Amino acid sequence: MSLIAKETKSSGSFALVPAGMHLARCYRIIDLGTQTTKFGDKHQVMIAFEVHGEDDEGSPMLTANGDPLSISKTYTNSLNESSTLSAHLESWRGSAFTPSERKGFDLLKILGVWGMVTVVHTTSGDKKYANIDGINPVPAAIKKHGFPEACNETKSFDIDNPDMELLESLGKYTKDKIMSSPEWSSKNSKVDNKQFDDDLDF
Repeated sequence: MSLIAKETKSSGSFALVPAGMHLARCYRIIDLGTQTTKFGDKHQVMIAFEVHGEDDEGSPMLTANGDPLSISKTYTNSLNESSTLSAHLESWRGSAFTPSERKGFDLLKILGVWGMVTVVHTTSGDKKYANIDGINPVPAAIKKHGFPEACNETKSFDIDNPDMELLESLGKYTKDKIMSSPEWSSKNSKVDNKQFDDDLDF
């Protein structure tokens, strides 16, 4: 299964989530397959959260449709001790991975789980971006008062066993990344070749 993170050898809205620490719930995990990065070819996974609470002015963080804002982060799907995914998952759950867990940790375990995401803003040219800088456990004081009502259905996309309805619902950028991966091309080459063979006139 492609959504197993392991040690390796070396919709939200266009509105930005405000900078700061926010209560959030993981609602989507997307296998992006192998992507070319400045550090070489890396297997990537995107993890998305719905964010609950108020901004600095006391206004609810909602889209124009009244849904919670969402934010996602793309990680290299690696549990190397130096990886960002490993650091964020360990700080979120409050414990380090054991050697056996590093050999294969099912990311689906975090679907529907609440945490505190730290959001930072960066700028590039005239554009501003919101990025997840860290994830921590929910404090006991917040847990005691209960969680807000969840909004988004929890879903995952695995290239090995693709949910085509979910794929079609993704944004063009994410969908194109998945379909450009060698894993997707390999999985669908037989289907494509069969389609080509059926169209032959002889």
